Amino acid sequence: MKPSSSPMTYRDAGVDIDAGDALVERIKPAAKRTMRPEVLGGIGGFGALFEISKKYREPVLVSGTDGVGTKLRLAFQLNRHDSIGQDLVAMSVNDILVQGAEPLFFLDYFACGKLDVGTAATVVEGIAKGCELAGCALIGGETAEMPDMYPAGEYDLAGFAVGAVEKANIIDGKSIMAGDAVLGLASSGAHSNGYSLIRRIVERAQPDLAADFHGQSFADALIAPTRIYVKSLLKLMEALPVKGLAHITGGGLTGNVPRILPDNVTAVLDQAAWPLPPLFQWLQREGSVADDEMHRVFNCGIGMVVVVAAADAVRARELLTAAGETVYAIGRIEVRQVGQEQTIIR
Repeated sequence: MKPSSSPMTYRDAGVDIDAGDALVERIKPAAKRTMRPEVLGGIGGFGALFEISKKYREPVLVSGTDGVGTKLRLAFQLNRHDSIGQDLVAMSVNDILVQGAEPLFFLDYFACGKLDVGTAATVVEGIAKGCELAGCALIGGETAEMPDMYPAGEYDLAGFAVGAVEKANIIDGKSIMAGDAVLGLASSGAHSNGYSLIRRIVERAQPDLAADFHGQSFADALIAPTRIYVKSLLKLMEALPVKGLAHITGGGLTGNVPRILPDNVTAVLDQAAWPLPPLFQWLQREGSVADDEMHRVFNCGIGMVVVVAAADAVRARELLTAAGETVYAIGRIEVRQVGQEQTIIR
């Protein structure tokens, strides 16, 4: 074998160790803001240590992992990387929340072809903000610089959250029965679902992304970060029995609400009970999207569904409104007829 004429380094192969070290130093203050007393140690170890609080008698750990889908492509197009991290956190913490779990800690995975410290730091700072909103610790993560794996300027994200719930307080939907009330918490936009269709509609309609759209730019409406419902719903769970929670993600209202219902009941939702936000009106009009397709692709303005006993519905609305949520009474639980779908929107 002919020897090389000059020594090679990892940097020559496309991996900049110094840039990775610089990123870690840059994000340490953001991660520090998310710390909880249960965290043992800080960023930099081979593994993250977290002590389960003594307040739990029979703790059950609940975990979730997710990405942000093709909303990333919109972030690349708009060169907007400040809120996509909040989306990443929201998708996992909202999912474990519906089991009744308090999110405890979060880990992220950031992969790229060539590490841009500024972009990566902006993304991770958004992740830290999401963790602050959820009350969980950003306890660790991984940054992978992999030459030739990603196009220039692009990256991928994945997130992983762990929470805990008392075994006796797990929310599994088993107590849901006919006569219960269905409440809807307003979404902040399309959240992180349906963006493959959204991008196709935008490509077809060619809107002015900088134009005013109901008090914000159209670009801001498109990329608005996913709402995190953790703190308001944890307060609600402390105050009264919550029978079921459904995070409205991929699959929309008709795909997610049935996941929490016993086989013998169905959720009947009143489409007129909440306003269809302007973004969804625009998407439906410009894409000629049928109502049924809207309901199974998008959240249509409802990011979280809450099922409580009818006697608790008024109090639940008051508590959630006081916690900053916009709440609608969107339907009721009924006895399911033979062959009937488990979520009906009328």
